[in-house]
Amino acid sequence: MNSANFSRPTLLVITGPTGVGKTAYTIELAQRLNAPIISADSRQFYREMRIGTAYPTDEELAAARHYFVGMLSIHDYYNVYLYEQDVLKLLGELFKEYPVVIMTGGSPQYIAAVCNGIDELPDVDFKLRKYVNRLFLNNGIEALRAQLETLDPVFMATNDTNNHKRMIRALEICLQTGKPYSGFMHNVKKERDFNIEKFYLNRPREVLFERINKRVDKMMDDGLLDEARGLYPHRELNALNTVGYRELFDYLDGKCTLGEAVEDIKTHTRRYAKKQLTWFRKDYTETLLP
Repeated sequence: MNSANFSRPTLLVITGPTGVGKTAYTIELAQRLNAPIISADSRQFYREMRIGTAYPTDEELAAARHYFVGMLSIHDYYNVYLYEQDVLKLLGELFKEYPVVIMTGGSPQYIAAVCNGIDELPDVDFKLRKYVNRLFLNNGIEALRAQLETLDPVFMATNDTNNHKRMIRALEICLQTGKPYSGFMHNVKKERDFNIEKFYLNRPREVLFERINKRVDKMMDDGLLDEARGLYPHRELNALNTVGYRELFDYLDGKCTLGEAVEDIKTHTRRYAKKQLTWFRKDYTETLLP
């Protein structure tokens, strides 16, 4: 692949399941194409979550021009709509200099927002967001379902009601606006003035799972427990409702042993990787790595 092969500005999306090796692959590709990299990993946006999100190392960040890595604090409000707008604005500038820009990461909603567009959603009050997250943490997903059955039955009938992040978001919007969340979702694909080519990386299942297990072990060796301990006072923030931190918060709460927490991180990460692959297979071309 050579940048001269692209006749008009092109966004090259390189995604794949967690642990597959996107960072190394994308940096090598960026160097070959002389292309900058835009992160689409919604947890790598936060500078306090370096270890648990497999944040690129200083050497990796220096090897290619990166955007949207560590630009937020966990206390900052951000959402997928703001990301779409910020990325489109940045692309308008980057395409003046580069024929190809690479987007990489494993957050499907954020990638889809840039590629297809998203309906604008109102901001949610911080206290309300804290209330909804506390409701979920204390009472589980059934508490979200109970409220949404009344506030937005259309959403409940047409969405995955086991996806707690989507349920939290829907309830936030219902409570903030007094209107059903489903009323904001029009799903009209927006036209972009640049080409989009989408690929997902994959490996044989046993290789991918072994990479995930080893990566979790390395995170622990690198100090993930200390990082989680430092973030523990802020555990109700939405940014920290993330695999790797949730399990260690359970350990710090005395709900499990450290060994059990680490095994849970591995299990939940492998499960998430399988979900990612199901999503990517719908709309991406596979690149199989050894």
